[in-house]
Amino acid sequence: MDAQSAGDGLGASSSRDGTPTSGSSVLVDWLAPKAAALESRGLTRRLRARAAGEVLIDLAGNDYLGLARDPRVVEAAVAAVREWGTGATASRLVTGTTALHAELESELAAYAGQETGLVFSSGYLANLGVITALGGPGTLLISDEHVHASMVDACRLSRSRVEIAPHNDVEAIGKALAERNEPHAVVLVESVYSVLGDAAPLPALAAVASEYGAVLLVDEAHGLGVTGAGRGSVAAADLAGLDHVIVTMTLSKSLASQGGIVLGPPVLREHLINRARSFIFDTGLNPAACAAALAALQVLREEPDRPNAIHTTAARLASACGVTPASGAVVSVPMPSPQAAVRAAGICLSAGVRVGVFRPPSVPDGISRLRLTAHAGLSGPDLDRACEVIPAAIKEVS
Repeated sequence: MDAQSAGDGLGASSSRDGTPTSGSSVLVDWLAPKAAALESRGLTRRLRARAAGEVLIDLAGNDYLGLARDPRVVEAAVAAVREWGTGATASRLVTGTTALHAELESELAAYAGQETGLVFSSGYLANLGVITALGGPGTLLISDEHVHASMVDACRLSRSRVEIAPHNDVEAIGKALAERNEPHAVVLVESVYSVLGDAAPLPALAAVASEYGAVLLVDEAHGLGVTGAGRGSVAAADLAGLDHVIVTMTLSKSLASQGGIVLGPPVLREHLINRARSFIFDTGLNPAACAAALAALQVLREEPDRPNAIHTTAARLASACGVTPASGAVVSVPMPSPQAAVRAAGICLSAGVRVGVFRPPSVPDGISRLRLTAHAGLSGPDLDRACEVIPAAIKEVS
């Protein structure tokens, strides 16, 4: 079907003189070739709704600690809905801040060894808020080439000059800091990178940032609940609480909820309240999500062995697939092409194992991969089954 016939039934477009024309659509003519190009390269994304009661071994989601269905977490969310209602009702600066928001900020800051925290509606918005609030013509942003899309987008919106540093290259970051003309600089990294699964050299990065009067911003999306006995890589490296090291975290992975947080000194928190647009102009995180995150954090405190279970499972999955064990929960397995990755994931799904797929542009090196997420709650038999199914699927498509 060509773009002309594909537009039938989708509405009419206009000719150059403004007269509506039948059998065509401006959006179809515009977007259909783009969709076809993605399809030909095996890069089309599609939404697939999952059923509440489906029986699958899930190695695709981000429920690292296995708490999304934990009764303690679920009941905390339900109780918050009964007490506070279903939404925050407004932005945080109007009526959208509840006692639960304040408690979550305090508890997470204490757990991670930071002075203060500020909760956002998502981890994406937390990165967007802090980077744009610190950015501007007088700030140089130095970004590791493998950082998350939220950091990339924040750099684009920041009005700052941006330098992209080779992955984990401390020397290159030091050179960029030494040669800058801007009075301020922020170095952007992740503690654990989700695609390659490797860790950032945080002590060296903190040292070079300090040497040149810069701030180090560490995204702990894949560190919270996983590294440093759960407290994250910044705390594990004894960098928590330093006035030039700030942290962002998401609540949607280990804490089985939704939202994000920026952690750092009080002066940063006050600056964000007044300057972070993704905080000021966004409705506050719903109270149920705050309560769920608080309950999950309490479980993590009470059951400190859960992070160890993640690493044990990740090592087993990596061994079965013949790849290097990851520093975090995500094990990525290189595949020969996007099509091969999608096909292998389909084979796994048919065998009752759901795995994720990394494809461009989500992969910084352009190599498509299977994405296997280790969960603390995965049973022994389920792990055995996954370690049989996944290697067989990889062999079949490769």
